[in-house]
Amino acid sequence: MPHPIWQRVTEPKQPCVYILAKRKHGALYIGVTSNLTKRLYEHRTGAVPGHAKRHSIKCLVHFEQFEDMPSAIAREKQLKNWHRDWKCNLIERDNPDWHDIAADWRFDPV
Repeated sequence: MPHPIWQRVTEPKQPCVYILAKRKHGALYIGVTSNLTKRLYEHRTGAVPGHAKRHSIKCLVHFEQFEDMPSAIAREKQLKNWHRDWKCNLIERDNPDWHDIAADWRFDPV
C-alpha cells in the first residue's frame, strides 16, 4: 500500500530533507531535494557520484517536508550536525524497523 503522502511527495518543487541508510544502524546519508522521487531514483540507480553511491546507501528511512527550500536546507544542516544516536532516534521514532519507505512508493526494494 502506498505511503499516505505519496501524492504530495511526487509533486514538483516539494522541498524535503531525507535520510538514507545502508541497513538498520548502518551508514547514513542526509540530503535535501525539491523532488524526492527523482532524487531517490538517482540514488538507487547510481546516477549521481558521491558518498551514497560509494557506500551503496539507498534505503529511505526518514524524510521531512517543508514549505520552502531555505527551511529544508536549514534542517539538513541541523541534522548533519547531530550526534549519530540522535539521528537513529529520529529515524526510530516513526520507523522503528528502518523499513524502506520508498518500497511503499512503487520503488523496487533494496
